[in-house]
Amino acid sequence: MSKIYRAAAAVAGVAALTAGLTACGGDSLEKSGGGDSSGKPGKGSLVIGSASFAESKILAELYAGLLKDAGYSTSIKTVDARELYEPALEKGQMDVVPEYAATLAEFLNQKKNGSNAAPVASSDVDDTVTALKKLAEPRGLKVLEPGKAVDQNAFAVSRDFAKKHGLKTLSDLGKSKQKVTLAAGDECPKRPFCQPGLEKKYGIEVAGIDPLDIGSVQAKQAVKDGKDQMVLTTTTDSTLDQFGLVLLDDDKNLQNADNVLPVVNAKSAGSQKIADTLNKLNKVLTTADLTELNKKVDAERLKPADVAEEYLRDKGLVK
Repeated sequence: MSKIYRAAAAVAGVAALTAGLTACGGDSLEKSGGGDSSGKPGKGSLVIGSASFAESKILAELYAGLLKDAGYSTSIKTVDARELYEPALEKGQMDVVPEYAATLAEFLNQKKNGSNAAPVASSDVDDTVTALKKLAEPRGLKVLEPGKAVDQNAFAVSRDFAKKHGLKTLSDLGKSKQKVTLAAGDECPKRPFCQPGLEKKYGIEVAGIDPLDIGSVQAKQAVKDGKDQMVLTTTTDSTLDQFGLVLLDDDKNLQNADNVLPVVNAKSAGSQKIADTLNKLNKVLTTADLTELNKKVDAERLKPADVAEEYLRDKGLVK
């Protein structure tokens, strides 16, 4: 299931998140299992939270590997919904969670101010993280530095369509005057990052919406077959090549800044040592790297722990 639901639902309201990727079930925190990544709990023991999609699991394993190398005992607990792991992080039942700047900012914004709260996230990562910190700190959460890797909404077309019309960016598509049918969720006509944004910011004429699950196999197949011309997916979608699809660059920054970043419980994991340890990854991990790691898990069926360990060693981030 695509992580796109996390981003799409964040702007829809806290309740809507439950219908998306980060809410694929109703398990309680206690019932949601997690794999042990280090050994015995005890002094210096940290619980790393993970959502139930592959990318989050990979990020949690990367964090676990870094922290283990720094001398901490780590375990990973996977839960389905942000509504479960965010309160657990506040309570100290979890110590560290990989997150996305804009999405978490809007989640906490709506949690505090209601589902109709004015948005606080934007395409500017610094402004978004500043807004996130203001919302997180009163809850006992510490937001660490954002990384280079960004997992945000994105639009893809077939390679043939892009080549035929000379498309590399969404601006190119708008200038081409090509009408497109967009494979996206049925809420796309109302979402500012989707049809309204494409039309207003880029001048793209959306002739219709094919209401397929966002970033799904069916949606990408529809574009590959020529039934639709464009699909809503994410910047770290690892399966685009399989369908002969390419992303069009969001050159006017329609999407919010969903940079990957660690969020920790300030009391249990707010030390500078932990921040410095996790920031090592932020300086190295790119969007392309994260896409490749997703591919190894989603397409090649490798284990997130093995993929993460190999990456950390290849990049010289662990001994």
